Amino acid sequence: MMRKNDSFEDTQLSRPSWDEYFIKIAEIAKTRSSCIRRQVGAVLVNEKHQIVSTGYNGVPRGIKHCTKENCTKLYEKSGEKNELCPAVHAELNAILQAASAGISPEGATLYSTTRPCSNCTMAIINVGIKRVVYVEDYTDPVLRSGWLETADLILEKYKTKE
Repeated sequence: MMRKNDSFEDTQLSRPSWDEYFIKIAEIAKTRSSCIRRQVGAVLVNEKHQIVSTGYNGVPRGIKHCTKENCTKLYEKSGEKNELCPAVHAELNAILQAASAGISPEGATLYSTTRPCSNCTMAIINVGIKRVVYVEDYTDPVLRSGWLETADLILEKYKTKE
């Protein structure tokens, strides 16, 4: 029981940072992925630390899920020939979920288990997301070129507590 003069900080509670909290939620979101190659989860959060939407990668609604037999990208190099894959990426799904709810992602932070590809990065820039925090690196030719680097978007690799 807390006494009247005790402060909250004195209770020795160990709380995760906002980044850790939302990255953990993105890790849970990725478990819904239907992709057999890579599972990715994303969480879109507004400036008040409220979850706007979540997303995970997989084929569009109503499309048969991929299998080892029908995956169009199973043996392709990671980050290349993305146009062969029918899946919608987690980051784009989070943006689309927000849009379908009538919520603007402008000024928001996107947490993702993997660095967004160039197509998702372009969408992120265009909708005005200001910060992306990701866990795992990902690269494709456009990202490697540095062409999408802009002062308007902060990309941060999440550093786990050791």
